[in-house]
Amino acid sequence: VQLQASGGGLVQAGGSLRLSCKASGRADSTDAMAWFRQAPGKGRIFVAAITWNGGRAFYADSVEGRFTISRNSAKNTVDLQMNGLTPEDTAVYYCAASRRFEIAAMTWRTTYDSWGQGTQVTVSS
Repeated sequence: VQLQASGGGLVQAGGSLRLSCKASGRADSTDAMAWFRQAPGKGRIFVAAITWNGGRAFYADSVEGRFTISRNSAKNTVDLQMNGLTPEDTAVYYCAASRRFEIAAMTWRTTYDSWGQGTQVTVSS
C-alpha cells in the first residue's frame, strides 16, 4: 500500500486543520489506518487510528475531544480533522496502514506496514 498525506500548514493557536491520507495499491488489504506525529527532537508517537471495516476510532489522550479521524472506504482516504490546535501539536504528521491491526498494539509503530511521507503542521502562539 502506498500512502500520500496532505493538508498540513501553518495555523494560529485555536485554529483548525484537516489532514488527508490517500491509499493506493493493495488498499483492500488494509485492516486499519492511523496517524502518528513527530515533534522536533522527539520520537514518533500515536495520534489516532480507525478500523477500515466498521470505522471504529481510537485516540491518544492528548488529542481526544479535539481531533477526529474518519475514513472513506470508497475513496481509500483517511482524514484527521484537528480543532483547537495548540503549539504542542506542532509536528510532522504521518499516516500509516496496518494489515493486521490489534487494539492492544495500536500505538506501536511496528503494527503498521506502510507509511506516508509526512506533512508538516505548525501551530503558532
